[in-house]
Amino acid sequence: MTDSTSDHAMKLSPVSTPRATGPAGPYSQAISAGEFLFVSGQRPTDPATGDIPEGITEQSHAVLSNLVEVLAAGGCSPADVVKANIHLADLSFFDEFNAVYKQYFSPPYPARTTVGSQLRGILVEVDAIAVRRSPAETQS
Repeated sequence: MTDSTSDHAMKLSPVSTPRATGPAGPYSQAISAGEFLFVSGQRPTDPATGDIPEGITEQSHAVLSNLVEVLAAGGCSPADVVKANIHLADLSFFDEFNAVYKQYFSPPYPARTTVGSQLRGILVEVDAIAVRRSPAETQS
């Protein structure tokens, strides 16, 4: 049996930015763990005003804009996302959300799960896992 405090322990660091909505509870906007960045669920709240736009299209843009800001704060971009989880208040929003999603992500698209969820006063929430790539990988 080995000690869990061995040199294999990975450093976990919180990542945050005022350019995206802050946490509404006891969690981080994102956690950096080695080459991975785990981004918490982003809400469609304007970080400057706290306003939530009306409609799925507008909320999708707001959520994905917040996601992009947190990714950037963690040294990543949408191209580094390997997994995304989409929570829709109503699955009938699927096509409208996808139309916006394709403006932020391009092929090869991240692996993704989309579920219907009870959301607190919003229509969509997105969380993601990204992998930081070496400079050589980003140029290929």
